[in-house]
Amino acid sequence: MKPFVRDTLQRQSARLHELDALLSAPDVVNDMERFRALSREHADASSLVDTFNRYLQREADRASAEAMLSDPDMAELAEEEMTAASADMIALDAELQQQLLPKDPDDERNAFMEIRAGTGGDESALFAGDLARLYTRYAEAQGWQVEIVSESPSELGGYKEVVLRIAGHGAYGRLRFESGGHRVQRVPVTETQGRIHTSAATVAVMPEPDETQAIALNPSELRIDTYRASGAGGQHINKTDSAVRVTHLPTGITAECQDGRSQHSNKAKALQVLTARLQEKDRSERAAKEAATRKGLIGSGDRSDRIRTYNFPQGRLTDHRINLTVYKLLQVMEGDLGDVIHALQVARGAELLAELEGKA
Repeated sequence: MKPFVRDTLQRQSARLHELDALLSAPDVVNDMERFRALSREHADASSLVDTFNRYLQREADRASAEAMLSDPDMAELAEEEMTAASADMIALDAELQQQLLPKDPDDERNAFMEIRAGTGGDESALFAGDLARLYTRYAEAQGWQVEIVSESPSELGGYKEVVLRIAGHGAYGRLRFESGGHRVQRVPVTETQGRIHTSAATVAVMPEPDETQAIALNPSELRIDTYRASGAGGQHINKTDSAVRVTHLPTGITAECQDGRSQHSNKAKALQVLTARLQEKDRSERAAKEAATRKGLIGSGDRSDRIRTYNFPQGRLTDHRINLTVYKLLQVMEGDLGDVIHALQVARGAELLAELEGKA
């Protein structure tokens, strides 16, 4: 175990004793807001200290077994115990490092995902459609719900742009690293010579705003337009101006929704997406300032970054941020994205741990 990890855990053990005393103090019990905050801290510290105590116990077990190695009658048993204890310590150390990482409160939230066709014309729109299908399949495998908030279909299929709302516990935390430029290399269906083309699409993932913490929108700074929706929806959707577009005048950022059957529900969803985009703008500006002094491994999620290549002739997916290559592209396109997302989370965890160590 790294010295700074052990020092941090020992401080947490001391803090847990302080919290035990604080939570029984009359002035804290009578202040419900402070009591709830300290109770949450106590729950987190208890879990961490419990894991640390299990680590310390296995560390003591290994030391006891090592002391028995000099006894010929006990040596074999002692070696087995040392091996088992060492394996447990490695697993517990990894668990503790994960528990120590700073938690982003947005990670547990639902997510909005924007997918836009980039360079490559019709082929990039088809690729944007493939990405939308990939993420939909992955989300459904997690038990999450997916709905289309707005879409701009391409004539040959796919999307010029589509916005998905993905609702489920931890959706944003799992999908956040998908933000960026996605490049595809394959023979397009429109290609008659069999030549491989390179096309691109961009993905932006934003947490769904918490209504109690969302930035306040000034009605005087909004322009709301209604129009007739296009695409699927039956006769009703083609007869009424139910689609809504909201423009934030100071920034020019827009959001639209045409999925619902009423203008009221579409306006509410469009305002949600607009709020998410404005909060993401603020988040990305802060990330850019931080990146001026430190270049993150995973990156800021800027849409201009090329984060991944999908090479169909080779059946290869490469994530350029962590130099990960997997040769199961067809499975990934069917929604089998778990290994890639896990690798990105592990890489991010290692980066955060290095930052913590640097501050220790």
